[in-house]
Amino acid sequence: MATKADFTPDEWKTLVQSPLIVGIAVSAADASGLFGTLKESMASARALLQAKADPNADELVKAVAGDFETSEGRGVAQEGVKTLLAGAKPADIKARAAASLSAVSTLLAAKAPADALSFRTWLAGVAKAVAEAAPEGGFLGFGGTQVSDAEKATLAEISAALGL
Repeated sequence: MATKADFTPDEWKTLVQSPLIVGIAVSAADASGLFGTLKESMASARALLQAKADPNADELVKAVAGDFETSEGRGVAQEGVKTLLAGAKPADIKARAAASLSAVSTLLAAKAPADALSFRTWLAGVAKAVAEAAPEGGFLGFGGTQVSDAEKATLAEISAALGL
């Protein structure tokens, strides 16, 4: 099983920022309004907490989730996302996210092949949790669609980028 020590600092940053990247990509797919956006960001945070607490979770997943418990780990992830998305227009976010996730998949295949499938599957699960967190459309949280067509398309793009 791979650990943080198996990766360079830049490679680790790529892994640590990946759960944030999938959440941002899904959120950018279809505007959810203020409360919907809050629910989606909470879903992403909840996925990190669940991974850390899950005794059956892959150790690499737990290590990445565990990095979010420290201000240094959160800072590395946030800085990586900020750099990745600098100057991006909303239409660019999905393409940049897909490229980053493809790099994650390649990195995992090269450095952590035993952990690759479970880590990629976990990221896809984070994306799904974000998509299902808030209905799209409707009014004041009533009505709408649980997962919009744009979010479904983004979930498919994320899965493809991850090689799932």
